[in-house]
Amino acid sequence: MVKVCHIIIACFLSALNTIAQSTKDSIVARFKSSDNYLFSSDSPLSIKIKGNTRDLLNDRTGEPKYFPMSLFVKNADSVEISIPVNIKTRGHFRRLKQNCHYPPLLIQFSSADSKATSVFTSKAKLKLVMPCNGDDYVVQEWLVYKMYNLVTPESFKTRLVKVTLENEKNGKSTGPFFGIIIEEEKDMARRNGAVIINRKTKPHKTASDVFLKMAVFEYLIGNTDWSVEYLQNIKLIAADSTSVPHTVPYDFDHAGIVSAPYALPAEELQLNSVRDRRYRGYCVNDFNKFETVVTHFNSLKNDIYNLYTDCPLLDSRYVKSTIKYLDEFYKTINNPEELKKEFGYPCDKNGTGNVIIRGLKED
Repeated sequence: MVKVCHIIIACFLSALNTIAQSTKDSIVARFKSSDNYLFSSDSPLSIKIKGNTRDLLNDRTGEPKYFPMSLFVKNADSVEISIPVNIKTRGHFRRLKQNCHYPPLLIQFSSADSKATSVFTSKAKLKLVMPCNGDDYVVQEWLVYKMYNLVTPESFKTRLVKVTLENEKNGKSTGPFFGIIIEEEKDMARRNGAVIINRKTKPHKTASDVFLKMAVFEYLIGNTDWSVEYLQNIKLIAADSTSVPHTVPYDFDHAGIVSAPYALPAEELQLNSVRDRRYRGYCVNDFNKFETVVTHFNSLKNDIYNLYTDCPLLDSRYVKSTIKYLDEFYKTINNPEELKKEFGYPCDKNGTGNVIIRGLKED
């Protein structure tokens, strides 16, 4: 009889383990059903980073080093879990202490098991944009990423996050404040059936339709801080290493539409403000090539405006000035004479359309 009871208990425990494993597998499958689950929502995701945050944030010069941290986030059942990660500072301008209060961060996930049931499933590493000079500008940059998502799927997906930092040495916390998690570049390329191309390329040797759309977008947002030739805030993707590359822009904090207080146009461009637009594409003599681009942006007009009018996180004054800024763009692209003047600027040999911006030219 005792032996029979032991068998029954063993079978019962086995069944419980099977159910528990099945439940866990179901939760994992729920997260793994889409590699982009993290980016499927526009609602801010709350995260906490705990560790030696003081030394991490002070690592502003030389080769950055990784610091072991714990990242706290809620799982599918709204239970907070801790994920071991390694984090380091990154970037150039925004990493410098004299430029930004918080440096951008790179989060490296070190344990597959601990993230298996979180929004970070299948993620190896992710960039985290931190506030440089107030987190209002973080939200404004995030909306630029969202805007380019409307333009093309060959763009980086992002998630707005509310970040809290906790120093494990003294228990002090800072935040929460807004940050942006950016899709890893290999994931972006894979999602578009492509691979990352790291070789430097002349702009006119990239896919022309993709480039024109991207360059007009950079003009729309008032961004001149990019270069295809020197891979400045541009990633190149292609079907394979021999295919014509496509341009994918990122880092929009110097764009006029963001209006970050530290953003200044390069001296070589002879602009008074980043709010002054300057088309930075290459010379195109056949303006018929812009017709499809103009049509595309006109088709997106309502969705682009709605990004700003429907966002509750924005100051009403910023929304008003941004709508005016967008109005100016649409007025230009729908006026043939203005369009030719603005987008024909790179053909002007006496202009600054094709100057090499100091710091990008190779020695």
